[in-house]
Amino acid sequence: MIVITAPTGNIGRRLLSLLVEAAPAHGEELRVVARDPARIPEAVRAAVEVVTGSHGDAATVERAFAGADAVFWLVPPDASRTPEEAYSGFTRPAARAFAAHGVGRVVGVSALGRGTPQAGRAGLVSASLAMDDLIADTGVAYRALANPSFFENLLEEADSIREHGVFTDTVAADRPAPLVAVADIAATAAGLLLDRSWTGVGSVPVLGPEDLSPHDMARIMSAELGRPVRYARESLDDLRSSMLAHGLNEAFVEGMVDMKRAKDRGLDSGVARSPQAGPATGFAQWCAQTLKPAVLAASEAVDAR
Repeated sequence: MIVITAPTGNIGRRLLSLLVEAAPAHGEELRVVARDPARIPEAVRAAVEVVTGSHGDAATVERAFAGADAVFWLVPPDASRTPEEAYSGFTRPAARAFAAHGVGRVVGVSALGRGTPQAGRAGLVSASLAMDDLIADTGVAYRALANPSFFENLLEEADSIREHGVFTDTVAADRPAPLVAVADIAATAAGLLLDRSWTGVGSVPVLGPEDLSPHDMARIMSAELGRPVRYARESLDDLRSSMLAHGLNEAFVEGMVDMKRAKDRGLDSGVARSPQAGPATGFAQWCAQTLKPAVLAASEAVDAR
C-alpha cells in the first residue's frame, strides 16, 4: 500500500497519475489523503482508496497510514504559520503515525542546501531540512527529494510577462543555479515509491538538466515566446514589504526573505552535478509546453473582457 498526500497539488496530481498507471504491474494498492476528494478526477478516484481530511491532522493520518508500506509526504504551503509550525509542526502527527504503524519507507519533498554554509540561516529551507530530520528520527527509511526552485514559479508571473515582458526574483541576474520541473520531481518520487529495495536515510537531488541564471532564463523565454522578456531584480526589502502588505505571517515572511538571501549566496549550488539518471525536462521545452500556453491564456482572457 502506497499512500499519497497532497494528491491534488502540482506535484501530487502528476505523481498520482503515474502511480495509477504503474501500480498494478507492481502489485501495489494506492490510498490518497485529500481534504476535497472531488478535486481528484473521477477516473483516478475510482482506482484509489480515499481518506478524507488534512494530513496534518492526527486522526486523519492514523487512518491513512494503517497498513501502509510507503508514504509520499508533501507539506502544503501555509503562510499563516511560522516556518517551524508550517513544516515540523504540521509533520509531527504524521511522524508519530509512521512509527506507530511501522511504515517502511517515506519519500518527502524537501530542498537543496544541506551541508552548505547557508543551511542554518535559510529560512523556509532550514525549516524543511529540520522536517527531514524529524521524519528520519522515526526510524523509517527516508528519501528527501532535495529540490531547487521550480520552473512553475514563473507561472505566477504570466501576467507580467504578457503585459510588460518582465519577470522578477531577488537573486543576482548572472547567478546560475539549478531549476526543475515539477513533473520531474513527481517522476523521481514515483520511482522511489515503487522500489522496495532501498533502506536507510538519504537525500536525492532533483536538479533538472542544467544550471541557469535569470539572464539565461530571459534569453530562453524570449526565444520560446517570440517576444522580448527581461529580468528585473527585486530587493529583499521590497519582497518583505509586499508580502507583509498581503497579511502574511511575519515570521513566515522572514523565512521567505532568509531563503531568498541564502539562494543568492549559493544555497542551491552545494551539490555536484552528476550524469542525469532520472527524468530531466529542459527549460526551453517547459517554456514551450507550459509557460507559453499560460501567457497566451492570460492574453486571451484580457482580450475577452
